[in-house]
Amino acid sequence: MGIFELILIGIGLSMDACAVSMTNGMCYKPKWCTTFLIAFAFGLFQGLMPLIGYLTGSLFYAQIAAFDHWIALILLCFIGGKMIVDGFKGEEACSVKPFGMWMLFMQAIATSIDALAVGISFAASGADILLAISLIAVSTFLLSTIAVRVGEWIGDKLNTKAQLLGGVILVFIGIKIFVEHMWLS
Repeated sequence: MGIFELILIGIGLSMDACAVSMTNGMCYKPKWCTTFLIAFAFGLFQGLMPLIGYLTGSLFYAQIAAFDHWIALILLCFIGGKMIVDGFKGEEACSVKPFGMWMLFMQAIATSIDALAVGISFAASGADILLAISLIAVSTFLLSTIAVRVGEWIGDKLNTKAQLLGGVILVFIGIKIFVEHMWLS
């Protein structure tokens, strides 16, 4: 697999992380250091999951494939559902607890589960795993950084509706992951 293909894979894998990053930007309006922390977490997990898939091979993935989409669905719908409920309360700003490491960890896990299967395919194809995970992590970091800042701008324009929209986005991402695994696999 060439560099161009690996970059495209990295961009493709980063899309869910970017959508969640944008939601974080809309609701939390993070400072630059938090923006980089969000992007780093998503980049790290998007890079680690293919490595885990590569190292453990199809045996490990076969054991979790039956329920990985449920994990993503539950985590994203829980976070998104809370944001929707709070959004309907009409509060001035996102009132979900202040942005924290636990929430970021759950988001990063939920959006990177698909990357396990990509890691298995890297093992089968003989791809350079260090180059692959580096490109995936860097692509995700860069795109997530941009997404957080764009989300902040959108949040400024939407004001009180940002939390509601952010919650809907998270729920739809959870449903998308679930549907892809249930009917498209």
